Amino acid sequence: MSNTKDKNQQSGDSGKRKNSRMTRREMIGAGVVGLAATATAQSAFANTQKPVEPESGKVNSNGRFKDKVVLITGATSGIGKTTAYAFAKEGAKVFFCGRRTNLSEANVLEIQAFGGEATYMQADVRKETDVRNFINGCVQKYGRIDIAFNNAGIEAPPKAIAELSLEEWNNVIATNATGVFLSMKYEIPVMQRQGGGIIVNTASVGGHQGFPNIAPYGASKAGVMSLTRTAAMELTGKNIRVNSFSPGAVDTPMLRRALSSWGTTTQATAKDYPINRLATPEEMARVVMWLSSDDATIMVGTDIDATGGYLTK
Repeated sequence: MSNTKDKNQQSGDSGKRKNSRMTRREMIGAGVVGLAATATAQSAFANTQKPVEPESGKVNSNGRFKDKVVLITGATSGIGKTTAYAFAKEGAKVFFCGRRTNLSEANVLEIQAFGGEATYMQADVRKETDVRNFINGCVQKYGRIDIAFNNAGIEAPPKAIAELSLEEWNNVIATNATGVFLSMKYEIPVMQRQGGGIIVNTASVGGHQGFPNIAPYGASKAGVMSLTRTAAMELTGKNIRVNSFSPGAVDTPMLRRALSSWGTTTQATAKDYPINRLATPEEMARVVMWLSSDDATIMVGTDIDATGGYLTK
């Protein structure tokens, strides 16, 4: 009788098990967990030769940067514009400047169209008064600056050092290097008062390696990296992280202008890079957002190589 009872009990347990969720041990035994893990792992490997397309749609109401105040210089086009859109889609309140008012106002409308929040204020980062007013304008509107992305930059027509005018030199240095200095000069006190913040500066492959005929650009970007390291060390222990990143050839209007003036093409330039393509502005935006996130709390005073392998050749 006991054998019959045991069999009936086993049969009943089996029936219950069929009608209930499998335990983790049973799932592992059946290979379910392994398959799920494999699928997740496979989806995690984006193709380096074919970058992920930019996401469309509306703002993520529970985005990574929900209610964060993000200040961006030079967000009219290229990396700055794309990063402004990316932050806005992740719930940030974006306050940005640029010199081309018509394009910047169009950017605001596009961000608002997908449910984001953005404010444009005209400012020239070469001018201290403009920078001070821009940063004060952000604080007056939102009360703080959680993340500052100092991105404004320009190129110059290619010329050998002996052929450069002082005006051409000064214009690039004033925008690319002095502009970052002035931005940090007024961002840092705000962040100190509020108890912390994050600063990301745009450097360049040109600041790491010498390229002929772009002396002011290379010098300005090397200066950005030096300013980044210095600021980071000055702010140690004050809960303000300062880092930079160095793009290589990114498919932006500025790069296309530069390539045209150099007499070369995007295809020829892509061959200089191990990934055999130009980087996208969206890829640069992801670097900026990572440096601005809680995932990068250990990153202090460093420069991220975002060149697609160029600096490791």
